[in-house]
Amino acid sequence: MAKLILLRHLKSQWNEDNRFAGWTDGPIAKKESSKAIDLANQVFINKIDAVYTSSLFRNQDTVARIFEAIDIKYPFFIHLDAGKMQKWGNYTDISQNDIPCYVTENLNERYYGQLQGLNKVDTILKYGKEKVELWRRSYNMAPPGGESEKSVYNRTIPFFKKYIEKDLRLDKTILVVASHNSLRAIAKYIEKIPDEKIDKVEFPFAGILEYDFDGNFDLRSKKHFEGLH
Repeated sequence: MAKLILLRHLKSQWNEDNRFAGWTDGPIAKKESSKAIDLANQVFINKIDAVYTSSLFRNQDTVARIFEAIDIKYPFFIHLDAGKMQKWGNYTDISQNDIPCYVTENLNERYYGQLQGLNKVDTILKYGKEKVELWRRSYNMAPPGGESEKSVYNRTIPFFKKYIEKDLRLDKTILVVASHNSLRAIAKYIEKIPDEKIDKVEFPFAGILEYDFDGNFDLRSKKHFEGLH
């Protein structure tokens, strides 16, 4: 039976500062590192066959910290996007002590364009709460110069089908560590969530969503675990 585990990264410093992080590349907040052990104990109840994560450091940082927190195999990062890191940085003949961790920009957070780096409260005061909420949560509306959730879906789901779904159809247990909007896109695809209801889907920081599938890749069950506080 295949299992997909979706994990939102630990809170980054810019998340802590209430700023639009988007594609900016900061680490997790200092106080978050203490949560790695509890998070690892939730994730590694399962035997993980492979990990997929984004190119953003806060996601890879979360992967590294949960693996460090318990005595299990080591995550070996393999880059899937074109470029020298894919050609020169990968070593496919990894040992039995390693778990492949595939890295791609297709699992990155929504690009927030002109809002990136801005404080969310100040942005609401400038543009109004209703407009900012549409930029953040609606399916079709994009922030100025940025991506809509539809745009995120259109880059995330083709990758998901090509790589992650292929692994799931081989009855593997797959961990995806990513950001809020790429995870929302995956949930939308799996659960067939209508466009007008995607704004209700939330992934708290360090929140976990588990899906179990049968041999025909039909969804059998879903479990949701709240994030750590």
